[in-house]
Amino acid sequence: MHEHIARVIYYCEIHLLFTSMVWFAAWALTSIPAGSATAKHWIWLATSLNFMVPLGAMFDKLWAPYLSWATPLGPVGEAGARISENDAMAAALCVVWLLGAILMLARLWLRITVGNRESGVSTPGRGAPELRRSFLVQGVPVRFEFTRRGPGVDGVLRPHISLPQGIDRLLSERELNAVIIHERTHVTRRDNLIRLIYELGLCALWFHPLVWISGSRLALSRALSCDESVIQKAHGRDLVSALAKLANPETEFMLQASASSFLTHRLARLAAQPQPNGRAASTLLAVVFGAILMAGIFETVAHTACCFVTRT
Repeated sequence: MHEHIARVIYYCEIHLLFTSMVWFAAWALTSIPAGSATAKHWIWLATSLNFMVPLGAMFDKLWAPYLSWATPLGPVGEAGARISENDAMAAALCVVWLLGAILMLARLWLRITVGNRESGVSTPGRGAPELRRSFLVQGVPVRFEFTRRGPGVDGVLRPHISLPQGIDRLLSERELNAVIIHERTHVTRRDNLIRLIYELGLCALWFHPLVWISGSRLALSRALSCDESVIQKAHGRDLVSALAKLANPETEFMLQASASSFLTHRLARLAAQPQPNGRAASTLLAVVFGAILMAGIFETVAHTACCFVTRT
């Protein structure tokens, strides 16, 4: 029994060690001014999923008999063995992790429940035509919600754009189109579903600070990436003026908390001129990060497959 626990602890240690190294590489690459926000968004998404999806374990399980060259990291394995042999310590760690995961799941459930209530998803009597107008934009439903204070996307499996009643009187037609283009990018990319997957992974890895930071980095790059889609359709200035109006505390509307916290970054990005070599820089960032990600997975396999080899 101790041997199985030691293997699990050892694999988690190695997995988190190399995924953390990949995280620092992602941070360095996305800190470079060159490259598109969309490319950096996918880098942070891959970095987050790398923590949550143990690809190394899949390779270990399938190809363990052919990975006899794998070598363990001695000090890390010894630490896992000592923990597994100490019943009290192993039990305490399991209890602490489980309590943390339960609290995080409760936090997630509460946030989803409050979000649904604020967006009017479960509110009866909100379907009256005078309170909820709707139309389609390239196949994406757009609804004017009485309970909405700012533009956003509601729904996970069937997402739709939600706009507050009266926003079309505050914004010009071009400004409203810019806002819809931004939100439609969230919908077509299934960002709400991606965020939910990240949040579920965070419930399991609540103890790792880099996973928390990945969430804020992913949220920022997600917003900047959607702004890029607006710039590509020549509505960048319209979005700037729309954000200025929505961020004005004297109006009855407001930006969502996440959008408001990234407002400075978004305005700076929207004001910047597109770089002529942006596509080449984005491709280079993606290639370099892809190589680092694969190296991290390979190193994880190289130091964990030995556990499966010795068992077979």
